[in-house]
Amino acid sequence: MLTIYGRATSSNVQKVMWTVGELGLAHERLDFGGAFGGLDTPDYLAMNPWGLIPVVKFDDGRTMFESNAIVRHLARQDPERRLWPEAREAEADMWAEWAHNAVMRPVIALFWAYVRTLPEQRDEGAIAGHLSEIARALKVADAALEGQSYMVGETLTIADIQLGHVLYRYFTMPVEHADVPNVAAYYTRLTERQAYATHAMVDYSSLWATA
Repeated sequence: MLTIYGRATSSNVQKVMWTVGELGLAHERLDFGGAFGGLDTPDYLAMNPWGLIPVVKFDDGRTMFESNAIVRHLARQDPERRLWPEAREAEADMWAEWAHNAVMRPVIALFWAYVRTLPEQRDEGAIAGHLSEIARALKVADAALEGQSYMVGETLTIADIQLGHVLYRYFTMPVEHADVPNVAAYYTRLTERQAYATHAMVDYSSLWATA
């Protein structure tokens, strides 16, 4: 059984948990980070010297940190290769890397600038810049999704894990959203997946900035 260290409201934890859920892996998630703390203890730092979440501990005692590496490892170890089909391995890996850099980074930056910042302290220029960057990236995804259900055809892959896990935050933040009908339909499809609903559609009300 896997042990995942990290709070459910962390986007990096969410991508790992979504992967675990899709693969049906036996697991236990422990609340670490944020209000739960625990990242500066000697035991935790022995698993991740950076003191960040998530960390995954395997049955044999091995540990991994860095969420993208964990997602790739779990997908590659799956005997059925459900999330990383060998026939389209390179394509899925390419889009996964693109999604992390082009979509996740500005969405998380927007989240911090909007949700994690008090209204009177928000930098509206920075927020507009993040929204513009996200819109530009999502138009690329919109084109890629034309005529297909997922980023690499008709099967969910690691590319969708990397792109999709932040779309719940993006589409539920009260901001102006890009006109990307294929991405919007894609997001709806994701919400119908049990693992996504459980692990990515996590209430983030506790993360709103308060005075």
